[in-house]
Amino acid sequence: MAQAKYPTLNEFYQALENVRPVAIKTPVLRSDWLSDHTGQEIWFKCENLQRTGAYKIRGAYNLMSQLTDEEKKRGVVAASAGNHAQGVALAARELGIKATIFMPVGASLPKYQATLGFGANVVLTGAIFDETLLAAKEFTASTGAVFIPPFDHMDIIRGQGTVALEIMEQLPEVDNIVVCLGGGGLTAGVVAAAKLKAKELGRKVKVYAVQAEMAASWPGSLKAGKPTETKIQPTIADGIAVAKPGKIPFDIVSELVDKVVTVTEDEIAKAMLSVMERSKLVVEAGGAVGAAAVLSGKLKLKGTTAIVLSGGNIDPLLLQRVIRHGLAASDRYTNISVMLPDRPGQLVKTAEAVAAAQANVVEVLHTRHGNGLQISEVELNLSVETRGKEHRNEVMKSLKAAGLSPRLHED
Repeated sequence: MAQAKYPTLNEFYQALENVRPVAIKTPVLRSDWLSDHTGQEIWFKCENLQRTGAYKIRGAYNLMSQLTDEEKKRGVVAASAGNHAQGVALAARELGIKATIFMPVGASLPKYQATLGFGANVVLTGAIFDETLLAAKEFTASTGAVFIPPFDHMDIIRGQGTVALEIMEQLPEVDNIVVCLGGGGLTAGVVAAAKLKAKELGRKVKVYAVQAEMAASWPGSLKAGKPTETKIQPTIADGIAVAKPGKIPFDIVSELVDKVVTVTEDEIAKAMLSVMERSKLVVEAGGAVGAAAVLSGKLKLKGTTAIVLSGGNIDPLLLQRVIRHGLAASDRYTNISVMLPDRPGQLVKTAEAVAAAQANVVEVLHTRHGNGLQISEVELNLSVETRGKEHRNEVMKSLKAAGLSPRLHED
């Protein structure tokens, strides 16, 4: 019998019952600052506070809980750099199933340790994810274990769709739902469940999906009318960097989603920083793209909007870099280069000019060696905390007034 194109509303509710023993009902929190910024009601659905730190446990557990006893005895296999790995590992532990998770050699230490902590056997292999996936499928073929896909399976989609059912219950007046888009499992589940529930209630809900600009496989696929592979560029949103949409999610998303937009690396970093500072929530890059789309104006929505913060699993070292990048993108962290004559008092003169503009120097690099430097010159690189673009311009003006020639580093 051919599989139905969409899950039914009853199937989504059954999935909700299935995942309830392991997935918590995450809170929906109003974002006062983003509501003020947009003039509309903005709420966050906090899947970053989910067990394992991401929504992935919903789909993984929904699929794995329906395996036969014989399939459970064979064990499960997954390939993932992070969130799916942890979801499968926890689901396996809760169901008493042996799990083998293949992760790339460069997987972040916190995600690797968390997956181990849930009791899975972790195999680090492959310099790129395609190599990791190939190793996982070879292991599956040789052992007879059950492969658990990250998004291209109807039971995974049904599990992820439980996010929308909770939103509709927690925020009955919701008009829009904004969700991240990678392989398509979460978006397919959310858009199908939300549209079905809204129809039952006799109202409409729009669903918008957001991709990272550097890993945007969906715009081209939607234009082609089928999943097509896209070359992925390096992006901080590695959790949603998928080269080709899943076939099952594509059929659902292409027909039901209201709009797909992309956001830049700067917009993602600024959103992560804003959500952390203003809402006190740590969100990984892939989980922040919805907030980035609204904050940047890529999505200008009317009415009540729920933004799904899909995950919070971020390596602390990457978070440190993202914070710095977000500050720079917000003109709050400015890098300035000043060429100085190599004689006493010049460093003091520069520091006094920065202080006169009421800015704070956080880092200084002083070098006599560099391309373009004269024998009698030194280069001073300053990292300065500023309050925004206007204050940054005041710092530059103060340096020039002191007879210096500052130059901004726009990186």
